[in-house]
Amino acid sequence: MAVPAIVLFALFFIYPLTQGIGISLTDSNGVTQPNFIGLQNFLDFFHDDRAKTDIFNTVFFALGSAPLLNLFGFLYALVLDRTFKGKSVVRALVYLPAVISPLIMGYVWYFILQPGRGFLFHILESMGLKGGNWLAEANSAIVVLILVNVWQFVGMTMIIYLAGLQSIPKELYEAAEIDGAGSGKKLRYITIPMLVQSIKINVVTNIIGSLSVFEIIIALTDGGPGYSTESLSIYILRMLYGSFTGYSTAVAMILFVMIVIPVFVFMRFIRKQEFEM
Repeated sequence: MAVPAIVLFALFFIYPLTQGIGISLTDSNGVTQPNFIGLQNFLDFFHDDRAKTDIFNTVFFALGSAPLLNLFGFLYALVLDRTFKGKSVVRALVYLPAVISPLIMGYVWYFILQPGRGFLFHILESMGLKGGNWLAEANSAIVVLILVNVWQFVGMTMIIYLAGLQSIPKELYEAAEIDGAGSGKKLRYITIPMLVQSIKINVVTNIIGSLSVFEIIIALTDGGPGYSTESLSIYILRMLYGSFTGYSTAVAMILFVMIVIPVFVFMRFIRKQEFEM
């Protein structure tokens, strides 16, 4: 019964991965016959200042985006798990941005944030405030990218946490109230331990999505100003289009390792917490 799943896994993951490792050890340009050069592509990567900047941008984006997505997704879920009028409408509004293409959403925010003619510029102007060109400065641009990404995908994180909250038996909360537990203790000793599976899914998917960020940066800054907001995913694409197929594949292998390590560390940590609980 497991054979079809194993075959698909081997066909769409193991085979491309082994091919990628092979190509990363060559000077392939996608046209002529490649030559084996060993680890030279990897050595070149770590001597490239632009690549180092892209590593910093990618890690900084992930460190900002993944925690905020989980924090606000969890808070939204706690609020929307309560009963109040219009709850379904609010849930739909929070989740709606997640179903729109990140590229399209990025262009929408680009027009909102444009200096001189953007919607936000006119709103600030009507309030007597001066709007700046947040996408033209490296420090503010990366912050804007993180906030836009969180705003778009927090609904997806919220839905997973909400499903976890609704699966918790109400009897546990009732028993805790009888024992005199307050909201804080119920959150710590019932809600969070019972949401371990939801936390696993959200943290892992957010780490993967944040470290492989592509569309939102292309739409809002195109990696600029200069290369100050360029991510490794964009760098890989540009090196590939520049006929550096072997080199870009080596960078893709490095990005793969950058994603696997934090996911592996988190899964080990969460297993330890489950065992202790």
